[in-house]
Amino acid sequence: MPDASRPAASASASPRRSWADTLKVYAEPASLRMLALGFSAGLPLLLVLGTLSFWLRKAGIDRSTIGYMSWVGLAYAFKWVWSPLVDRLPLPVLHGWLGRRRSWLLLAQGLIIGGLLGMAFTDPQQDLNRMVWCALAVAFGSATQDIALDAFRIESANAERQAALAATYQTGYRLAMIWAGAGALWLVAAALQGTTTYVHGAWQLAYGVMAASMLVGVCTVLLSPEPAGRAQTPARNLGEWLREALVAPFVDFVRRYGWQAILILALIGIYRISDVVMGIMANPFYVDMGYSEGEVATVSKVFGVIMTLVGAFIGGVISMRIGVMRVLMLGAVLSAASNLLFAWLSTRGHDLTGLTLVVSADNLAGGIASAAFIAYLSSLTNVQYSATQYALFSSMMMLAPKWLAGFSGAFVDVHGYATFFVGTACLGLPVLLLVALASRIKTTSSA
Repeated sequence: MPDASRPAASASASPRRSWADTLKVYAEPASLRMLALGFSAGLPLLLVLGTLSFWLRKAGIDRSTIGYMSWVGLAYAFKWVWSPLVDRLPLPVLHGWLGRRRSWLLLAQGLIIGGLLGMAFTDPQQDLNRMVWCALAVAFGSATQDIALDAFRIESANAERQAALAATYQTGYRLAMIWAGAGALWLVAAALQGTTTYVHGAWQLAYGVMAASMLVGVCTVLLSPEPAGRAQTPARNLGEWLREALVAPFVDFVRRYGWQAILILALIGIYRISDVVMGIMANPFYVDMGYSEGEVATVSKVFGVIMTLVGAFIGGVISMRIGVMRVLMLGAVLSAASNLLFAWLSTRGHDLTGLTLVVSADNLAGGIASAAFIAYLSSLTNVQYSATQYALFSSMMMLAPKWLAGFSGAFVDVHGYATFFVGTACLGLPVLLLVALASRIKTTSSA
């Protein structure tokens, strides 16, 4: 069991090891479990953001409304609010059967399945409000799953294996995105049988299948061992419990890093801003450029996600070889630069070759950045408060980008896609300075 008096992982480079030993980590049981659980985590995200935005645009919903609906994703940005409950509150019945981490995972997965079924049986043309509420249920369940899953991952292996777990998690996550993106669009295209008109029944089928796909995560939770987390002393009263659950994790982080905590939190808050803001308008962009469901499924949702897997693998391996911070800087540069390629693509009209090249470059950059960023966030947590602290970090990662992304549709309506994509690239420039400054901060242990 990891020592709770130190952070869960180190952002510095680990000691040199052979390439065989480095790659062997990916075949360990903990890594394989994270592959399946990463699939469970990655499935809901596109279904309430990316694929949903494609569905809404095909249903005739305007871009501004689609942009504002992306605020459903703010559930991920505020998950730190209830993360202490997930971190410390035992669930009746389920806790005794599955343990703390797995019981919360199972509860969250049940909520996701119910929300996806609700979306499947709702036509946005007829009842957009109901669609919003069902999407919120999916997002809330998904955010809760992320809280428990991040703690599960951090507690499942020692510090030097966190980069490998992050990479296998990302692999499963991206495989789920292929299925939730390309798979859903292929199901819709097959149901439409060549028709170009909007048919709600096709989307109902696709989202019903997606709900059933969450059983991958359910089965993995039921078959996985509960990680050996740190034993917790029962609170003597409610006030003591609230202090330990809500206040102590944040005090611990500030105490360890002092004023440098502000710099770290600033970096976390905007590291993925270029990708997140741009991503909300990606699917409406494909629809408006005339790409069909099949073309988007093949290029963006399959080939692009495969490139993300390659990027995640590269990011995980080189993070263990040269250190997380160097890869973090590389990912920041590539992510911002790749958005400029979308600006170029917007001038090409319907260009399938150009789409393939741009999506490949963008997803490769995103995979490298994601693997390094997850390892970096893991390095900041104290195992004693792993779920709460990681939820705080990953929530901050989404807050500013998701809020800003809500205005993306209105911006495109006024200024066009090319200006929008250039603007999202410029949003990544401050990230480079913050990474450079954060690289000077040494991970500190808790007394």
